[in-house]
Amino acid sequence: MYRPSRKRGFTLVELMIVVAIIGVLAALALYGVNQYLAAARTGEAKANVGAIAQLSAAVFEREVAESELKSEGTYSKPVENNLCGSAITVPVTIPAGTKYQPKNSPGDDFQAGTSVDGWVCLGYAMTTPIYYQYSYQRGANYVSPGLGGPDPGGSGFEAAARGDTDGDGTISTFALSGAVVGKRLRIATQIFINDELE
Repeated sequence: MYRPSRKRGFTLVELMIVVAIIGVLAALALYGVNQYLAAARTGEAKANVGAIAQLSAAVFEREVAESELKSEGTYSKPVENNLCGSAITVPVTIPAGTKYQPKNSPGDDFQAGTSVDGWVCLGYAMTTPIYYQYSYQRGANYVSPGLGGPDPGGSGFEAAARGDTDGDGTISTFALSGAVVGKRLRIATQIFINDELE
């Protein structure tokens, strides 16, 4: 006697459950990828702010002495340790969901300043496109104190990055500051961060 085979297929409910599970996994993967990309962008700001602060400390450690011709039995002026003067903000406006390609001609963007002021004094330059607006301030006009960060005061400096990497109008801020105490430069223990992933 012939018996027909009874192959069992998937029911509509089982298929809907599988599709729902795949949808949830896809949503979680998309969220994870977006978080990873946002964290990768913030790495640019953290690395560059740290580099600017380290260059400022290196400039401060150099002893500056005036060239003098002294008579016998007289003393020269004492050596000084100075921070670089403030730099122009690059770019002028905060990029909103875009990157900015810095200009590399003398006097523009990170090529602006003198031997005692700005980016030239710091010896800092960027030639690749950037997500953030970078600033270096000495003595005033700091970004982070208004957001709850440390205030370096009149004897200090602040290296900062501000950006809106997703173009939603929310600004993230990364700042590292330092201050001259006595004859020593003290740099903050960590970068101040506000709205890191916006």
